[in-house]
Amino acid sequence: MKLRELFKKGKFVVTSEIGPPKGVNIEPHLKEAEDLKGKVDAINVTDLQSSVMRLGSMAVCKLLKERNLEPVFQMTCRDRNRLALQSDLLSAYILGIENVLCLTGDHNVLGDDPQSKPVFDLDSVSLLRAAKSLIEGKDMVGNKLDGSPDFCLGAVANPGAEPLEPQIIKMELKAEAGAEFFQTQAVYEAKKFEQFIRATEHIKVPIMVGIVLLKSAGMAKFMNANVSGVFVPDNLIKIMASASKEERPEKSIEIAASLIKQLKGMCQGVHIMPLGWDRYVPGVLEKAELA
Repeated sequence: MKLRELFKKGKFVVTSEIGPPKGVNIEPHLKEAEDLKGKVDAINVTDLQSSVMRLGSMAVCKLLKERNLEPVFQMTCRDRNRLALQSDLLSAYILGIENVLCLTGDHNVLGDDPQSKPVFDLDSVSLLRAAKSLIEGKDMVGNKLDGSPDFCLGAVANPGAEPLEPQIIKMELKAEAGAEFFQTQAVYEAKKFEQFIRATEHIKVPIMVGIVLLKSAGMAKFMNANVSGVFVPDNLIKIMASASKEERPEKSIEIAASLIKQLKGMCQGVHIMPLGWDRYVPGVLEKAELA
């Protein structure tokens, strides 16, 4: 089911995500995805997340479809030119994939093979335009298609970006290019997210707040220092720092659930990024009263 149908019904949409393995041992990932059946509306499948070579997103999306789970096919512009991107979109649709999240992608120097060659023929906005053109029956240069796909297209946004104005302009461009929903970067500050929502009220596209599960105080400090637009407040860092290794998952669940409860009334959905802690997502949803 396309996510647009759920948004139109006024449902608070819940998505999570899985990162394909660096190899072919996919069964543990599929088992964790199946544990979310009936608890989330869709599951994002990351596309070579953090520029690390992994099993492909499209193949994993197909496996999720076979298990009656709704995938969101994440597609980055880093590794493919416009021909390959358009071809992969058509291929994805043939495999039954209906939801696509369009991203520019992290640069190769951040991954495990920094000598690999980046492509970036398109960026997230032009990829959205290309996908919308395919939906309308033509490729990027205007050639008519023999049968066209019908995707629900999504994009990303960063509520914590400073200054915020360039981010809003980018969101406007993405909405104009065809984005039907936004999933945000990790949010830990309710007040800042409220300011972001007020500043983007004129963009009539559903927004799903991004929640990243904190694994430790060290992770929080790393994000504060290295992830643009993300700030974990000191009080949350102290909670994680005071917890033993065994207590951290429960504290992380409590923090995520509390944030979702605070933010739910401001947006149209939540996207949970467990970063390998997929097994704790059901607990987050239960405590957040979404399951």
